[in-house]
Amino acid sequence: MTEYRTIYRGGEGEITEKKSRFIANTVSVRSEEEALEFIEAMRKKYWDARHNCFAYVIGERGELKRFSDDGEPGGTAGKPILEVLTGEGLCNTAVVVTRYFGGTLLGTGGLVRAYGAAAKAGIAASVVITKIPGMKLHIHTGYTGLGKIQYILGSKGIVILDTVYTDKVEMEALVPQAEADTVKAEITEGTNGQTVLKDGAACYLAVIDGKPQIVE
Repeated sequence: MTEYRTIYRGGEGEITEKKSRFIANTVSVRSEEEALEFIEAMRKKYWDARHNCFAYVIGERGELKRFSDDGEPGGTAGKPILEVLTGEGLCNTAVVVTRYFGGTLLGTGGLVRAYGAAAKAGIAASVVITKIPGMKLHIHTGYTGLGKIQYILGSKGIVILDTVYTDKVEMEALVPQAEADTVKAEITEGTNGQTVLKDGAACYLAVIDGKPQIVE
């Protein structure tokens, strides 16, 4: 699993350049099929627009990159959109910029700037997250070790997903993989080896609205 930036919640941004409207829509996608479905949906939504240009980056390492000028002069639309995506380090993300022609030609330089600015406006209107490789950590302890474990997890901002109280305490915590060994070592030391720790499922986590949580 690889850390990467992506769109969590898509957005819509718009700019106007010499009476031409440029409307950018963004979305998170996991495959090229999802990207193409989004592009087709935008074409249907803006069926009366002259151009629906796009770019998308697929893969946690940005393995697949595609773009289209959709009738604009070559290199003036899709490529600037893609450059914004790669410049922001965004993966698994698609952007469609729709242009309603305002009657004034912008020239190649003007088009490049307008499509790039529109893509940035769309991203700015979105919720962007960094997906971090994580894991669920299962913790089994007695009540005497509970306070120490809660202190260790709290000091590192680690979220406790669930706690079950019986004759023992069973907890499930959401831990970044990069911190897992340190957290386990501190818990083991802090409870004098009286805690049983088991690695759970691997997952991605991200900070959303100030709180770490699991993300698909």
